[in-house]
Amino acid sequence: MELNLYLLLALLIALLVIGWLLAKLHRVRGQLSLIKDALMDIKDGNMNRRVLARESDLTKQICYDINEIAMSNQSRLIQQKQSEQAYKRLMTSLSHDVKTPLASLVGYLEAVESKMVTGAEQEEYIRVAMEKAHYLKDFVTALFEWVKLDAGEQIFHFEVCDLNELSRDIMADWVPLLESHDLTYEIEIPETEYMTRVDPTAYTRILNNLLQNILTHSGARQVTLTVTETEQQAKIMVADNGKGISDADLPHIFERMYQCDHSRSARGNGLGLSIAKELVNAHKGTITADSIPEAGTTFTIILPKAL
Repeated sequence: MELNLYLLLALLIALLVIGWLLAKLHRVRGQLSLIKDALMDIKDGNMNRRVLARESDLTKQICYDINEIAMSNQSRLIQQKQSEQAYKRLMTSLSHDVKTPLASLVGYLEAVESKMVTGAEQEEYIRVAMEKAHYLKDFVTALFEWVKLDAGEQIFHFEVCDLNELSRDIMADWVPLLESHDLTYEIEIPETEYMTRVDPTAYTRILNNLLQNILTHSGARQVTLTVTETEQQAKIMVADNGKGISDADLPHIFERMYQCDHSRSARGNGLGLSIAKELVNAHKGTITADSIPEAGTTFTIILPKAL
């Protein structure tokens, strides 16, 4: 009798184990079916497909891996589309910024060569042609610089130097140009030394690009450069009181080849701010812009102190 009881208990336990295994097997089969469907969707290009799994599921790691692959592919597709859109913008901008002035340059030179213009008018044609030639030269130089930065091929020469003295030297070179354009200026740089590790040429290029952008596009009458520092970082602010940047344009101004609508008639190539951002990134810093239409724009650079 007691033996029968043990046998019955063993049978019940065996049935429970078998039932549990069958339920587990059914769950696994269901999961495998979902995984198969998800893989087919992903294969067909649906990178939004995800496979849900419980923490206790035997297939949870496979599900997590599939989701990770799908998200990774989705990210790559987004980057690819962004690259394609950037390429289209690049081609459009190149068409505008190279083809148009080049055609105009050829037209002026042909007029001079064919003697269609003489005397003072001829001299004016030659002057305009030279201006357009210099624009194209500057554009190609800036484009190659951006390409090198984007490809990580730019060679930097970092050295420990006084950021305040370097900033003063840069602004000293700009004073005659600002005055020739009837711009007033304020320069607020501490008299104390601030030794940090920068590439002097790259830092000069950053400030030059920001100041040139103000000179070319802002319509400002005043420019301000302010440098403040802590033990951890330096803050460089370049501000103007010009026409400002619209809310629609502001998020895009550091993008390659981007030009605000009101800048299209101005001399510029849409690369200066993008190059400045890449150079700031190379210093492990940040650059941002704040603007109020018809009131002015402020560019803020944060550079971490490094020795």
